[in-house]
Amino acid sequence: MNNFLSYEFPLKERIRLFMRLEHLFQQFDHCLQGTTVWDRRAAINGLHSIITLFTRNDIKSAILKELERHTSILTMISKNEDVDDSKLESILQELQTVSQALYQCNGKIGIAIIEGNELLKSVTQRTSIPGGSCSFDLPGFHYWLEQNPDQQCNDLNKWSESFSDIRHAIDLVLKFIRQSSTPSQEVAKMGFYQNNLSQSSSYQLIQIRVDRTIPCYAEISGGKHRFSIRFMIPSKDGGRPTQTQADIPFEITRCLL
Repeated sequence: MNNFLSYEFPLKERIRLFMRLEHLFQQFDHCLQGTTVWDRRAAINGLHSIITLFTRNDIKSAILKELERHTSILTMISKNEDVDDSKLESILQELQTVSQALYQCNGKIGIAIIEGNELLKSVTQRTSIPGGSCSFDLPGFHYWLEQNPDQQCNDLNKWSESFSDIRHAIDLVLKFIRQSSTPSQEVAKMGFYQNNLSQSSSYQLIQIRVDRTIPCYAEISGGKHRFSIRFMIPSKDGGRPTQTQADIPFEITRCLL
C-alpha cells in the first residue's frame, strides 16, 4: 500500500470536466471486468453518466483547445537549448496525431450512441426514477443482463468505442499537467495553509500528498488567484468534521502547464 494519500483540486473548469470524465472512464473499466449482473448494471450507469456529460458540454472543442495550448507551450519550450529535442518532437507528434483524430470525429460525440440504440435510450429515460430499471420496468434490459457475459462485454465495448480518441486526448492532457511541476514540502500551521497564485502564470491543478498515518484529510478550495487547504478530522459519530489544531506536514505540487 502507498504510504501517502493523494488529493487533487482543479483550478480551471475545463480541467474539472476532464477529471470527472477520467473518473467515469476508470469506473466504467472497473465494472467492465466484473462478471455479475450488478457489475453490468454499474457499467451501464457509468456509460450513461459519460454520455450525459458529453451531451451537456462541447467536450470535443474544449479538448482541442487544450491540445492546441499544450502544443503552443511546448513549441516555445523547444527553443530552449537544454531541451531534449527528440523527446519533445515525439510529444509534439503525439499531440498532433491525437488532434487529427478528434478533428475527424463528426457531430457531437455521445448523442449518436443514444439515438441509435433503443436499449440504451430506454435505460437512460428511466435513470431519473429511483429503482426505475427494475425488471418489470425494463424487460428488454433484464433480458440483456441475463445473456452471455462475453456478448455483454462486446456490446459495452462497442457502445463506448466512440469515446476512445477523446479519452486518449484527456489522459494525455492530464498526464502532461500532472508531470509539469516539481513538488515542494510545506507545513499547514494548526491545520491551515493558504497561498496566492501568480496572475502571470496559468495554474491548472493543485496536488497534495499526505502521510497516510496522519488522521486527517485535506479539504482544498480555491480559484485562479489563490487557494487554501484545511486538514480536517472526521467525526467518529457522524457529526461535522473539525479542523485539526496540529501542524501538518504535506507535499504540494502546483501544476502549471
